[in-house]
Amino acid sequence: MTLWTATDAAMCAAQALRDEPTRRSSAFRCVLQLLDDYARAVRDGGLSVGAALLQDAPPATGDSGVDAAIAALAEYLARRDGWQPPSWAFEQGRYAEPWWFVSGVRAWHAIALVESPLAFRKRGVFLTSSALERV
Repeated sequence: MTLWTATDAAMCAAQALRDEPTRRSSAFRCVLQLLDDYARAVRDGGLSVGAALLQDAPPATGDSGVDAAIAALAEYLARRDGWQPPSWAFEQGRYAEPWWFVSGVRAWHAIALVESPLAFRKRGVFLTSSALERV
């Protein structure tokens, strides 16, 4: 089984955005696939195998929010699991302009402002804590 890298997630997201330019939710599913594959890599091979999936800079997706979410995920996982975040995650183009609330439900935006992990908040990407919970 092949595990997705940050590059794979970005290419998937870019395609999803080309297919449905007004629906970022499809692109965000690509980010979640990267999260799932990272968890699988860590479980099966250890932190170094998981971290390797996020070491190479992914191409731009054409959407600053999605690019920021991929960078935020890399930093979030690195800080959570104790490995060095990749330098590409801090590049200038990896911040959402305007801010992106991943949930389209406006009533959840206040919750997302509070619950978003720092790596996401500082890049202008806001999601509820449950968005990163995987089974």
